[in-house]
Amino acid sequence: MFSLLCGLLCVCALGSGQLPSGQADDGKRYICRAVPLSGDTSCPVTLLPELNAVSQEEELRNTVMQLRETILQQKETISKQIGTINELTTKLSLCASTTDDRKYDKGGLWGKEKQNTMGDVPRDPNDTIDSLGKTMQGLKDRLENLEQQHLRANVSGASFPSELRDLLQRRLRELEKQLLKKVSSLEQEKSMLSNATAAYRLKTESTLSALVDRISELEKGGGDFKSPELFKLSLPQRTNYLYGRITKSLPEMYAFTLCMWIKSSASPGIGTPFSYGVPGQANEIVLIEWGNNPIELLINDKVAQLPLEVRDGRWHHICISWTTRDGQWDAYQDGGKLGTGDNLAAWHPIKPGGVIILGQEQDVVGGRFDAGQAFVGELSQVNIWDRVLKPAEIQSMANCSAYIPGNVISWLASNVEVFGRGAFKRPLEMCQERLPDA
Repeated sequence: MFSLLCGLLCVCALGSGQLPSGQADDGKRYICRAVPLSGDTSCPVTLLPELNAVSQEEELRNTVMQLRETILQQKETISKQIGTINELTTKLSLCASTTDDRKYDKGGLWGKEKQNTMGDVPRDPNDTIDSLGKTMQGLKDRLENLEQQHLRANVSGASFPSELRDLLQRRLRELEKQLLKKVSSLEQEKSMLSNATAAYRLKTESTLSALVDRISELEKGGGDFKSPELFKLSLPQRTNYLYGRITKSLPEMYAFTLCMWIKSSASPGIGTPFSYGVPGQANEIVLIEWGNNPIELLINDKVAQLPLEVRDGRWHHICISWTTRDGQWDAYQDGGKLGTGDNLAAWHPIKPGGVIILGQEQDVVGGRFDAGQAFVGELSQVNIWDRVLKPAEIQSMANCSAYIPGNVISWLASNVEVFGRGAFKRPLEMCQERLPDA
């Protein structure tokens, strides 16, 4: 019976919900609901509520709470990232201070950690590069973590405030630039130290080679001479067959210093005490005085006149230095600088693999001598260096306070061959006896 009554009420509601013919739709809608038997049996109509104010306020409140939680999470993330930036800045400062300390420590740390009996060799900076590499790797990991956190924040719908995000990006870019600059600086320092080490190694090897030759001569007893360098080459006649030859050749050189003790009273001109010829250029280095002309220095067939006077029959110590840079040359006699000049075969390197002749001028490499250009007199301690000697070094040899063997050509009895009947190697007077005021 109750079911039947409910059915009738629904039919009544549906019937009432139909619009009369020609009546406009007023936008209202109706629903059916069950009513008790004791209630009003007419067809009650209830309008749908347009909006519940209480539920809207509740929804807004939930949205606000969600936004507050998001902002709090974002502030915590920003705080962590600021701490990370501060830590990166501190590590970068430590790296910079450590590098500066090692750079300006003037070798103090190297001297304590590693000693070299041949001198303070620059330390290989690979350890510094490795240490910095580890630090950079750690910084890179931290930056990757920051990027991942940033991506997770974007995926979760959170985002940095624009000002903080721009500040963080600027700081990261600055850190990256500073790190790259520091790495570039260390790489340049490593390259400079490597070049310095190579130059030091070559210099050391050259010095050791000269010492080995000297020791070999001492072990052999140096012939009839008290010391391997205490001999002189005597060329008493002006002929084209008396001469001496150095058994060693020169390397490629961009500077050199040639020193010797010389004694001559020949006239006119002392001739050619030294000549070095290479294939294609017999006058690569020549020291000559012929006729009434002054002593001349030839380099690659270019000529410079030297203000030297040695034709008094007494011993004189002479040195000639030259560098390819601007063709700068200096001439010394008995320890004093008497002349200087430039533009002598500027930027021309001395070619290697030639022949050194003492006492003759070469028209072809190693031969075709002219008797009119032959040297007459005595020569000793002919040494060659591949650098420009300091004035103090030249003076110390000239006043007999030191003897410095050449690092390219050193004066040893085993290095000098004598040709021609009448040419001899004889014992050399003591240094003090060779001084001009002796």
